[in-house]
Amino acid sequence: MQKTVLSLLAHPDDAEFVCAGTLSLLKKAGWEVHIATMTPGDKGSAEHTREEISRIRKKEAANAARLPGATYHCLELEDIYILYNRESINRATSLIREIRPSIVFTSSPADYMIDHEITALITQTACFSAGIKNLEISETPFEFIPYLYYCDPMEGKDKLGNPVNPSIYVDITSEIQVKEQMLACHESQRNWLLSHHKMDEYLLSMKRFSGQRGSETGVTYAEGFRQHLGHGYPQDNILKSILGEAVHTGK
Repeated sequence: MQKTVLSLLAHPDDAEFVCAGTLSLLKKAGWEVHIATMTPGDKGSAEHTREEISRIRKKEAANAARLPGATYHCLELEDIYILYNRESINRATSLIREIRPSIVFTSSPADYMIDHEITALITQTACFSAGIKNLEISETPFEFIPYLYYCDPMEGKDKLGNPVNPSIYVDITSEIQVKEQMLACHESQRNWLLSHHKMDEYLLSMKRFSGQRGSETGVTYAEGFRQHLGHGYPQDNILKSILGEAVHTGK
């Protein structure tokens, strides 16, 4: 098995909120780490053009990824218009074939924003399609379907306000500093909230939620996940095998 992990989420800074601590732990365990986004965050500004903010946010994401020793990729789709179609599936599958990850993290299938929900569907299909030879993309297929984990939705709830409970918790207490440093790299998003709220809400909200997940499993900070266990996908919890006592099972 290749010791490579991929986080494929919707926007720059998504990984920092929901799985950066776990990625840092995997890096320390000897895994190669890749952080990818569907879009460059091209709608994420009230002052810059799409082109300007895309350049800024991709640079911020690359800087953040370098902190734990990861590599950043962008599929160059468009905010708000992440669609479940041929183009998006092919781009995601091409990336997975290129990187050949054994573990993939993606967005929650139930979340406050449709970009996140569609990203989950695209990534699910891309993992399954990695070995389909007749898919019309140039990258060489590989037969292994990666382990697929869904990250927490924003604030741990779906769009109706119902709680989304993890089945797996990862203790990231030792990694909270690097997670915070990674999130702070996204200055274009952080500074707007800092100006608006007069406090560093961007970082505080991340630490509050990480603390909430930690309290649910008896540690200081944690990240929550659910494993995709559909037909054809790996059924054992590889995170437990790699990270040992840092991984706790939810109720």
